[in-house]
Amino acid sequence: MNKHLRRLAGIGQSVWMDSLARDDIENGNLKRMIEGGVVGVTSNPTIFQKAISESSLYDEQLEELWQKEDDPKEVFLELARKDIQDACDLLMPVFERTDRLDGYVSLEVSPDLAYDIPATVEEATRLHDLVDRPNLLVKIPATVPGLAAIEDMIAKGKSINVTLIFSLRRYRAVAAAYIRGLQRLVAAGGDPSGVASVASFFVSRVDTEADRRLDELGGHDELKGRLAIANAKLAYAAFKETFSGDDWGFLESKGATKQRPLWASTSTKNPEYGDVMYVEELVGPDTVNTMPTSTLEAFMDHGEVNEQALEEGLDEARKLIDELREAGVDYEDVTEVLEKEGVQKFADSFDELLEGIKDKSRQLVRHT
Repeated sequence: MNKHLRRLAGIGQSVWMDSLARDDIENGNLKRMIEGGVVGVTSNPTIFQKAISESSLYDEQLEELWQKEDDPKEVFLELARKDIQDACDLLMPVFERTDRLDGYVSLEVSPDLAYDIPATVEEATRLHDLVDRPNLLVKIPATVPGLAAIEDMIAKGKSINVTLIFSLRRYRAVAAAYIRGLQRLVAAGGDPSGVASVASFFVSRVDTEADRRLDELGGHDELKGRLAIANAKLAYAAFKETFSGDDWGFLESKGATKQRPLWASTSTKNPEYGDVMYVEELVGPDTVNTMPTSTLEAFMDHGEVNEQALEEGLDEARKLIDELREAGVDYEDVTEVLEKEGVQKFADSFDELLEGIKDKSRQLVRHT
């Protein structure tokens, strides 16, 4: 096990890999990463689009599927099902060893359903049935309609990765939806011990947007590159408060587990910032950091671990939001824009993925 990942595990932070491709499964790279200390995998439409377009390992199945199914979304789901099931199977020993804490693989509902409650619930249920693995997390975006879908899925006893969280207000609403879902499950006589959830709080994109606005205003360089980490630290403080009261204590006594914060979008977008900045500054217990391969490899090589990182600088974090507002950067507007853009970017990637599947399938069929 990598020494840096071992230190994170000792503190209580889990490392997941924000990448999934059939190549990594077939060539043993995912297995090696698991042996090195990775205990989960996340995926999204952009990740799948890249994987399928750049690999020939999908071609045989793609050709076979296209000859009997002309809906590219259905073809994609079959391709994804194989990858997700294989990754779940590789991570099953982790799932069992950690008593269901880790060992999860995430698959996202179609981004074009982000504002449709019934359709999201229907597709999330279908994905759980399709993959049929206890260590699957279905990803649902944290839009306002998404909150109701999340609560309904938790109440059904289904494990959910809540994605695209940018603001503190939305994070608190996500945690509340999780607790309400568990309360409904318990009230109906269900067992909450089999339900897992993480709240994926996006990090680096917050700095990208805030820094862009500061550049437009001019000056205030001392405020750049700070909001993302401050935002995450305040979310962690909200997590500790939410999952420590009497309401939570009752659910925990019934077997419920905390909905851990998951730090997503942890690659560094600005080359002037440290390459593992969004890992080193966000170390703390009861959390997950999901990293793209380049960030993961960098941290495994030269990452430093400060086990108090998430607990430090909370007063400064609160003050920073006020300072940014005084400078002309409104925190609420930054996070609202990022949510809308995040949903749209995943929707665009999904459309590109489906078009790519159609084009590649037709080429393969023509050449047979």
